Amino acid sequence: MGHEKTFTALVAALAGAGDIYGAGMTESGVTFDPAMLVMDDEWIAMIRFFLGGLRVDSETIAGADIAAVGPFGDFLSLPGTYAHMREQSQPRLMDRRVREEWEAAGATDMYERARRRACEILESHEREPLDEEVEQRMRAVVERADREHAS
Repeated sequence: MGHEKTFTALVAALAGAGDIYGAGMTESGVTFDPAMLVMDDEWIAMIRFFLGGLRVDSETIAGADIAAVGPFGDFLSLPGTYAHMREQSQPRLMDRRVREEWEAAGATDMYERARRRACEILESHEREPLDEEVEQRMRAVVERADREHAS
């Protein structure tokens, strides 16, 4: 489970597919897992970011900064680095902290963080009401099926 789904979705997206099937599914679609859906959402966002392209020009390449700082220098404190750091993908589930910080924060893996987020969403989500006409049409379909399959 995990990045093999990312690569499968990435290949489809690179081929031009607009919809990627299987978000939240495991076991070849036999099982739906809300935590997997949250992880897939993160990976799909990263794929969309990647497909949007990266700006490559003299400012983002930062050749002058590289020359000025030199090997083993500090790029993170440079104004150019700071100005462009939010342009990169901003994952919500991946934990990029150093090991000591990750362990101090509970050492949770991505699946556990996704499971917690899925629970938060399920507990707090308030559905938007359906349009009354749509709801009536759906109810009519269910009632017709009930009548047709009544024993």
